Amino acid sequence: MFRPLFISCLLISFGGIASSHPEELQVFFQFFFKVYKNGTIEKLDGHGLDVPASLDSETGVQTKDIVISPETNVSARVYATKDAAASKGGVPLLVYFHGGGFSTGTAAYYAFHQFVCSVVAKGKVVAVSVSYRLAPEHCLPIGYDDSWAAIKWVASHAVGGGTEPWLKERVDFNSIYFLGESAGANIAHNMAMRFGSEKLDGVELKGIVLIHPYFLLKEPTRSLLAVNEEMRNNITKLWPYVCPSTSGPSDPRVNPVADPDLKKLGGKRVLICLAEQDPLMDAGKKYGQALRREGGKVVKKFVSKGKSHVFHLREPNSKEALDLIDRVVSFVDGKSRKTQ
Repeated sequence: MFRPLFISCLLISFGGIASSHPEELQVFFQFFFKVYKNGTIEKLDGHGLDVPASLDSETGVQTKDIVISPETNVSARVYATKDAAASKGGVPLLVYFHGGGFSTGTAAYYAFHQFVCSVVAKGKVVAVSVSYRLAPEHCLPIGYDDSWAAIKWVASHAVGGGTEPWLKERVDFNSIYFLGESAGANIAHNMAMRFGSEKLDGVELKGIVLIHPYFLLKEPTRSLLAVNEEMRNNITKLWPYVCPSTSGPSDPRVNPVADPDLKKLGGKRVLICLAEQDPLMDAGKKYGQALRREGGKVVKKFVSKGKSHVFHLREPNSKEALDLIDRVVSFVDGKSRKTQ
């Protein structure tokens, strides 16, 4: 088991600290960042909690860091087990996009690293965790473009162009899944939409796993209205700030329910993981309903009772977090598990 992580307390403390010169503070998104009138940006991401790539003695998962684009500094952390090397025909590949409000975190961030390690160890798969450029220094769609560049880099290994041996020698490129939580789930969805319209040679997207996805609807949902106004504003006003080119709550990148092209979503299988006390839960439900209406997809839903947004990162050893990991692994390997 991994040691407990106390990131939430750290972030809440940072998020509640006011500037010593409050008149200089221009924008404040709790948990994510502050922007001062002089242009200074202060990230609230628990700096110093990154962990190096290594062999994890508890899980046997090996990791290495790869620079995908020196020009943009897009990079990835690759995860594999010894079992993956011995698997005839290769194993599924998970391409993971971390959360953090499109503005904080990297593949090396302890909570994200820990989660991917757990999934890889349990599923005996290979994973690529993407470090994309972050808002507000690099507003969307840059993060989307960086993520697509990482996917293209992955796909290059299927047609002889890549050089990473863990991908070339261990992966079944006909069994790729996109995975993410919160803002990362939003990215995973948008990458699947792009995959549906820009097919990549040599690879097949089997499905996507969205954990507590950051989606918004045109009108506030019941679960969103259940939180206080400050938290609600923190959620809804983040989007236009990190994506200034947005058309608003009807933008299909954040409101796929309103997307007339939703049927073009790549992959045949979708797992939507929701948390009962998450303000974003109802939007996630609506997303699943919209996919079912479109048809052509196997849509599964799993709800963690009594839990809040991205609880699995704060409580990695809890029964609910371990059950969530089990559902993700079962979905990827195709085993039948009871879902809602």
